[in-house]
Amino acid sequence: MKSPFDQLDKTLEHRVRLQIMSILMANESYDFNSLKEIVGITDGSLATHIKALEKEKYILTKKSFVDRKPNTRYKATELGRKIFKTHIDALERLISLQKR
Repeated sequence: MKSPFDQLDKTLEHRVRLQIMSILMANESYDFNSLKEIVGITDGSLATHIKALEKEKYILTKKSFVDRKPNTRYKATELGRKIFKTHIDALERLISLQKR
């Protein structure tokens, strides 16, 4: 059996990226300002973490206008959902091993 450590995803090891993916797993999509508020980071920091998730193809970005104002929304891809689940399952296995 593989070690749970082998199943952890390097991109999701950062707490902010894990938070972003957690939010996107629980919601159909989320906009930039709401993500920034709930995670509690700056525009620049959020943009950096979003780019890292986009690079791995874990999230999709949709830009539009709402009442003439730009609106950017994010959605987890199927790949992102799969990787997130594998990562969380590995964390749960690690925790269960520590309880023995």
